[in-house]
Amino acid sequence: MEQASREGIAADRVESAVPYAVIHVMKFHKYQALGNDYLVVEWPASKPIDTAVVRRICDRNFGVGSDGILVGGPIGSGKFDLRIFNPDGSEAEKSGNGLRIFARYLWDSALVQESYFTVATKGGNVACQVRDSGRNVFVEMGRASFDSSVIPVNGPPHREVIGETLDIGGEHLRFTALTVGNPHCVIHRDDISAALARRLGPLIETHALFPNRTNVQFVKVLASHRIQIEIWERGAGYTLASGSSSCAAAAASVKLGYCSGDVTVSMPGGTLQIGVKPDFSIDMLGPVEKVAEGTLAPELLESLRVV
Repeated sequence: MEQASREGIAADRVESAVPYAVIHVMKFHKYQALGNDYLVVEWPASKPIDTAVVRRICDRNFGVGSDGILVGGPIGSGKFDLRIFNPDGSEAEKSGNGLRIFARYLWDSALVQESYFTVATKGGNVACQVRDSGRNVFVEMGRASFDSSVIPVNGPPHREVIGETLDIGGEHLRFTALTVGNPHCVIHRDDISAALARRLGPLIETHALFPNRTNVQFVKVLASHRIQIEIWERGAGYTLASGSSSCAAAAASVKLGYCSGDVTVSMPGGTLQIGVKPDFSIDMLGPVEKVAEGTLAPELLESLRVV
């Protein structure tokens, strides 16, 4: 009887191990850009990516841990596609840090060299170039728009959302809204802090003015070519750095006449160089660092029913 029980246990172990054996092996590559970290996951096109999967993998206690997941690859003729997932499972149109990280991953994978290449995102196509042997990446982020219908912002259509007011959280705020492929709400103040971003950011992100929610930047102008920002990121929360937020804050600062031309954007995670052209086309230059690589465990994928 004891022998039979042992054989039964052994059979159960073999049977429970079978699903793990047939799960596709998924590699991940972890990078950080000024403290904003992403996982580039080599995800099979045949397998869906849903909210629960993203949340679990991004979880810093029960998953790998990251500020988001990047999935993409070649689509021919020197062009690549990229999907960007926030840690809450929502999908972002564009991410400046995410684009630089994805470009560095392509470089590390020998899929690109020093010439420019195109990455297609839900927020539009961008041109990228990896520089300094992978240490820095240059991205042409596209043209900023302040048009309420494009951002979008509720209210009268096709108005430029500049210097409008919002009463929220006991504060009377003056803001400028724009899109650089994803929506942003920029608030200039003499005093900014992480505590301010954490307190007001979630209230503004989900305000009825912004039907697709919004990223939020609190901006302090330091000089005509330098600003400091604190960031509340849509779908991610308080973050140390954001490329698209830096672009939006720089563009809004130029639009309002506080800055001109090239703008250095200082964040808790470090600095980015943002160029704002007269037509509000924006480019970005900043660092990327590889942190780790590995394989998502079959046990994790099986628990998420990614089989």
